Amino acid sequence: MLLFQPASVSRPRRRKSESTRVGLAIAGGGPIGGMYEMGALRALDEAIDGLDLNRLDVYVGVSSGAFLAAALANRISTAQMCRIFITGDDPELHFRPESFLRPAVGEYARRAATLPQRVVTLWRDWLLRPSEASFSDLIDHVSGMVPTGLFDNSAIEAFMRRAFTMHGRTNDFRELDRKLYVVGVDIDTGEAVRFGAAGWDDVPISKAIQASSALPGLYPPVDIRGRHFVDGALRRTMHASVALDHGIDLLLGVNPLVPFDSSRSIHPERLDKLAKGGLPMVLSQTFRTLLQSRVEVGLAKYAQTYPEVDQLVFEPNPEEGEMFFTSIFGYGSRARVCDYAYRSTLADLAARRDTLGPMLAAKGMQLRGELLDDPQRSIFDGLPPVLGGTDATARLRRALDDVQELVRRS
Repeated sequence: MLLFQPASVSRPRRRKSESTRVGLAIAGGGPIGGMYEMGALRALDEAIDGLDLNRLDVYVGVSSGAFLAAALANRISTAQMCRIFITGDDPELHFRPESFLRPAVGEYARRAATLPQRVVTLWRDWLLRPSEASFSDLIDHVSGMVPTGLFDNSAIEAFMRRAFTMHGRTNDFRELDRKLYVVGVDIDTGEAVRFGAAGWDDVPISKAIQASSALPGLYPPVDIRGRHFVDGALRRTMHASVALDHGIDLLLGVNPLVPFDSSRSIHPERLDKLAKGGLPMVLSQTFRTLLQSRVEVGLAKYAQTYPEVDQLVFEPNPEEGEMFFTSIFGYGSRARVCDYAYRSTLADLAARRDTLGPMLAAKGMQLRGELLDDPQRSIFDGLPPVLGGTDATARLRRALDDVQELVRRS
């Protein structure tokens, strides 16, 4: 599903030497949400001639979207991302899903260590104030022992740190040649912090991603400078205004979580009433509805605040249910979800080509009709051959790419 908010005010024409400024905002959605986003980005990469996702002007990533935004800003292509996370044949990085689902043993131990003190405190209160003791007091004491997260997210940081410290890439916001922001929320104050902005740009990119993807309940908060950060989606779904503030002409957004429309469902697991699926489905629908409604409200608000910017946001089709009925940690489904997102995004572009074509043309881009008109095309069809080699050859390819870009702009 494509949410298109065209610009209502024409921006003064830029000089011929100035290219269209493009920003990308990627929301969260857990591991499977990230796979959807990867498929959508791969489709945009292939289908829009003149769009270079590794050379945009500003990137904003939230939660799982922070992985992809940071990778693109670090010149990891959508094709290489597919090889890392989907086909598994990338010669540099080997993705192991199980490493992201290790129990947070350290967090369990820290909480368990407080048991003796809590028992003593509880008995003291009951002995000194027996008339005031209640079952709620017991709940209060026990709740403090519940871990803040089920899984250890240190492996997330380690994987991204390795990815960003090889082949000429960087784990330092300040060394990137494009602006990158990763958004996390301080759990103690509710403040949204933009890692990569002034004052927070010395935080390693990998650490910022770990913080931004710390979904409460699944991963424990991440300590940075004595403050504890969790998933950036707690405040906003995409934080697209961060990109819009950079004076861009075109905003691209991806949001993988939308409510399921059971009344129009074409999914094999169709349910006429989601309540029949129990509490998990009710909570999932509630969570997705809140996230998508914030996206829609944001687009309407941005249309007024940034009337000169064209906004394109790609989401799953609510009646298909592919994302709704796939577990957020369903790593085994990542190839299917990624290909679904790829095909769905191509279909959205094809359906709106009459409107999008002129808008993109004015920005020096055009849709590749041969891709949009191929109903059998899969995300795996366009993956280039695996490029191996040493660190030196990878740096050389990067340098040659820089030279090619300079020639193109001259």
